[in-house]
Amino acid sequence: MQNILVIKLSALGDFILSIGSMQAIRTHHKNARITLLTTPPFEALARGLGCFDEIWLDSRPAPWKVASWLSLARKLRAARFDRVYDLQRSGRTGWYFRLAGRPEWVGKVRGCAHRFEPVWAKERHIIEWEREQLARVGIAPVLPPDLSGLTSDLNRFQLPESYALLVPGSAPHRPGKRWPAASYAALARRLAARGILPVLIGGKTERAEMQIIVEACPEARDLGGQTDLFDIAAVARGAAVAVGNDTGPTHVIAAAGCPVVALFSEDSDPVRSRPPWPAVEVLRAPKLADLSVERVEAAVESALRLADTAANRHLSG
Repeated sequence: MQNILVIKLSALGDFILSIGSMQAIRTHHKNARITLLTTPPFEALARGLGCFDEIWLDSRPAPWKVASWLSLARKLRAARFDRVYDLQRSGRTGWYFRLAGRPEWVGKVRGCAHRFEPVWAKERHIIEWEREQLARVGIAPVLPPDLSGLTSDLNRFQLPESYALLVPGSAPHRPGKRWPAASYAALARRLAARGILPVLIGGKTERAEMQIIVEACPEARDLGGQTDLFDIAAVARGAAVAVGNDTGPTHVIAAAGCPVVALFSEDSDPVRSRPPWPAVEVLRAPKLADLSVERVEAAVESALRLADTAANRHLSG
């Protein structure tokens, strides 16, 4: 039996974009034992995918924590992996290649058995990059992620038939990636006026934004801090549309199949990191404060029309 290691440490959006690759690796190595090396925030998500026989958690030790590095080296070498798929492709995982005794490695680190790093990598989407990385060892196709294993009982939220998800947050250290809360509030009011319940998705770092939205639109349902990734995927399957910043939950919602209007500023590049699925429309402005509510509302209208057309086509099937 082959013994395989897959490495994907962070961040949430990047993890979601790599799920198709993880599932392709599982399909290719049907009878192998596959271990995932990841970080604690993604343990539950990884287990829900059903791709892995074992999950190792990486504490990502600081350079001066020699004992932790030696412990990791011993663990990697003792496992005697037949092949390692490095989906993180970072300087840190380059060191892991050396710690593991230079096993058969599929990644970009110099000296590995299956190295792939095209000179145009910065101009290509992460998924395209990974498809070519895996094709080097005969793994194809890499399909869109299947999140059907992420399920949840949503009865506690008591959501109506028609609702839209709003994702007003992003990493706290990247405020330029946030469309203003006042703009989300204006959009929420317009959605509510047409009978679509605005549902807010986020965590503790978005409390201020959510409060602004709820005060301006009392009809909005604030689920801030009440949803894990399983809940978000399940809620997304029933939503009419979603509007979100370039942040992890937006990627989860898009991967679950919900029509999404994704908002990008100059702080991130949609060419490399947009949710790359057909039901996603990207709107970009150098400063998101300059992105008008009218422009976002028009994109929402377009997404709703396309969803209605697809539904009618399915029913007439």
